[in-house]
Amino acid sequence: MVSHDAHKDVLSALEWKTYSVSWADKEPLLAFVLRGLEMRDCRIVHFSEPNRAPFYIVFDAPSGERHGILVYAFYANARPTTRRPQDEHRFQVKYGGNLKGVLEVAVDPSNLVTTLFMGIDTGEGLFVAADPLMNTPAPMSRSIEFKRAHVDRIRAYGWAVWERDRRPGKSRNRPTADLEDFRTEVLVGGRQDRLLDLVALERIACGLDPGERHLVADKLKELKPNERWVPHAVLEEFGIAPEALFDLIEGASRLKMAVRGWVAEQHLFDALRRLDGVSDCTRLEADGKPDLSIRWKGGAPILIECKNTLRTRYADGRPKVDFQKTRASKGNPCSRYYRSDDFSVLAACLHSVTENWEFRYALTADLEPHKTCSGRIANMIGVAEPKFSADAGSVFESHYNRTA
Repeated sequence: MVSHDAHKDVLSALEWKTYSVSWADKEPLLAFVLRGLEMRDCRIVHFSEPNRAPFYIVFDAPSGERHGILVYAFYANARPTTRRPQDEHRFQVKYGGNLKGVLEVAVDPSNLVTTLFMGIDTGEGLFVAADPLMNTPAPMSRSIEFKRAHVDRIRAYGWAVWERDRRPGKSRNRPTADLEDFRTEVLVGGRQDRLLDLVALERIACGLDPGERHLVADKLKELKPNERWVPHAVLEEFGIAPEALFDLIEGASRLKMAVRGWVAEQHLFDALRRLDGVSDCTRLEADGKPDLSIRWKGGAPILIECKNTLRTRYADGRPKVDFQKTRASKGNPCSRYYRSDDFSVLAACLHSVTENWEFRYALTADLEPHKTCSGRIANMIGVAEPKFSADAGSVFESHYNRTA
């Protein structure tokens, strides 16, 4: 349990850049966050002034547990924009008038402070939040768009989750073009009284792939703001007994251990090392390397990359893998896409779709090439036969037959 004094030293433990902003302009955003917490019987202990962004807030949950949150908040609206869809809503990521600036979003590796990154529509009484880690660094003035249909879902159900495609900006002078994460991102929308659930989501799902983040957010959708007990279905996937939401939040370290047990690479390793014909199954825990190396029937090593599917499928029912790296090499945008010779086999984990630890395997040589980057693999892959198979052994056998 974190002591009540722990947050006193947070400024020295976690540093973040602050921005001078208009008190009158930002005060409604801060008031929205504070009121959202109070609606769930939280007691506000401390909050920074609204003329400095991001907002730093310390509160006590009804359980007595103390939490700190760092809130990057922007106005969301549906203001008509030339040559943009009529049903589009958006929030613009910027502080001040420097539209060429770069926003570095601070995320506490110790998990003492939880970062929220969101647009707030004070008129509608709702928020739309994005993954903080996927939005750092962020070029100032970048917009995050969503639709009126998403707003309607939030108003109707209180909580909504959807996926949003991210694409490189058209400006060649974009300062973070090589560093931005253009994988599909998960947006979570909620009414004001669901703000505490967003804190729970960020404490549980920080660092997870988009598909797994989407799954956790879907589980939290089942919570009801004024119910003391969490439905069993929410925590069944974690393999622990149901607990109160506030206990879930204060016990986030234990819950995180369960979530980290969701690591697809470990489940893949466990499955392959038990497979007849596989020997020397090794996890390659190094940046820039494939995830596993195995030998099939004593042959040469086969390198395997494991990727989680997104939770949303194609219209025809195929699961899909967002098959790209989180960053590109400087000056080479195509480097964020894989080559077929980077590794021999792609193992697509279907957990975010089926909620079971099952995999489909494909030879990278058979995957669709990228449309514009020669020698690279397409960044969005549909997982279906005949390219993918549930029979890992047949894929390994095919690899050896081709390379013999």
